[in-house]
Amino acid sequence: MKEMQHKPPYAMIAILFVGAFIAFLNNTLLNVALPTIMKEFDVKPSVVQWLTTGYMLINGILIPASAFFVQKFTNRKLFITAMVFFTAGTILAAIAPAFGVLIAARMIQAVGSAMMMPLLMNVMLTAFPIERRGAAMGMFGLVMILAPAIGPTLSGFILEHYQWRALFEIILPFAVVVLLLAIFKLRNITPNRDVKLDIFSLILSSIGFGSLLYGFSTAGDKGWDAPIVYGTIILGFVSIILFVWRQLSVDEPLLNVRIYKHPMFALSSLISIVVSAAMFSGMILTPLYVQTIRGISPFHSGLLMLPGAIAMGIMSPITGKLFDKYGARVLAITGLSITTIGTYLMSHLGMDSSYYYIMFIYTIRMFGMSMVMMPIMTNGLNQLPMKMNPHGTATNNTLQQVSGAIGTAIFLTIMNSKMESTAKTLAADAAAAGKMPTSAEGLAQFKIDIGMKAMLEGIEHTFLIATFVTIVALVLSLFVKRVKVVKES
Repeated sequence: MKEMQHKPPYAMIAILFVGAFIAFLNNTLLNVALPTIMKEFDVKPSVVQWLTTGYMLINGILIPASAFFVQKFTNRKLFITAMVFFTAGTILAAIAPAFGVLIAARMIQAVGSAMMMPLLMNVMLTAFPIERRGAAMGMFGLVMILAPAIGPTLSGFILEHYQWRALFEIILPFAVVVLLLAIFKLRNITPNRDVKLDIFSLILSSIGFGSLLYGFSTAGDKGWDAPIVYGTIILGFVSIILFVWRQLSVDEPLLNVRIYKHPMFALSSLISIVVSAAMFSGMILTPLYVQTIRGISPFHSGLLMLPGAIAMGIMSPITGKLFDKYGARVLAITGLSITTIGTYLMSHLGMDSSYYYIMFIYTIRMFGMSMVMMPIMTNGLNQLPMKMNPHGTATNNTLQQVSGAIGTAIFLTIMNSKMESTAKTLAADAAAAGKMPTSAEGLAQFKIDIGMKAMLEGIEHTFLIATFVTIVALVLSLFVKRVKVVKES
């Protein structure tokens, strides 16, 4: 193992990187295509949303179990199995004759993609010595950040020139090549143990995280007062409480929650949750503002977000090297300060803010975030003993999924609530001033104008709340310390 750490298997890691990259890219490619798919298969928005919700649910079920899979099976077997599922799902999606088949294909893809992130993180932690982990995890950040960020731009371009099936057809050759390279070139480097699967823990985990993700991700569409929404959220929380109790009472837990006894891991986990919630909200609110308020096309709105993605991509390996030299605290404080300023400026966008000004602010915000996630996460993982790494990576990835869904749902609710109250106020003010139009055409235009002003107010208000959320993360980052690494396995 020591020799392995001095000379990491770069060719093997490159195969894992490309596999994880296309899996994460595919996840965000489809979002822009949902309206097109909805028309082709003649389904409602609430139904077509299952293409992303179903994908998310499979991730929520499998990622917590990844600690077991990573310990039980070799990284070679696990990666090849994941790529077989992902490739099979991609083929099925490209030729799907019916909407139900397309949903099944997406879920098969998700089975493969759910294993990618935890597996890649564990390989990186095993392959690189502690003093070089920052640079290694910085490169890993390219997958975690860049793939989802360039997805909307690439998808917008493809959809302007081709049908939605091309989104899968373009991914397929890469998936096949990665699968073949994995079969012939991949070898095993992660340590394995003969762990037993606690079925009851897996059931509780699946119900808990699956219900939470479903409840929060459908709250924006169905409303918080819908029984299916609050019912699944309550079920999720109860199941997770039982899941945690179960993990503390068995000898071989599915997800070892005792990792939270390590203070820097616990703090890094908390900061990651807060930052994920703020980051996901920005990814939803920015296209909404750009396309609805400013009337910019989906492709050009994706293009607007591209410099932010490129900035994150460039900064990710640089941030990793800076982490190795200076630690996480200075990077987190600097990054979160920039993110807070960027988020605050987003709360002051107007009806006529220029395209390049929006691009500039969004890029600043993404630049700040690029300095936070990986250093904080790596600092926390560095405090864990080697045998705890699978549990640490599984926990981080699960909480990112859940906090992203929760953050998005809460921020969209804040926005909708502000929109409704503003629209009522504007209508009441116009009526009191005697400015209500009398013609049907004038009344229709009046409603559109009020709707746009109300939405702008809602988006600005939500970004202001997101600013306070990033301030919370900034305050928490003041308590980050460079850990003394536990080297025992």
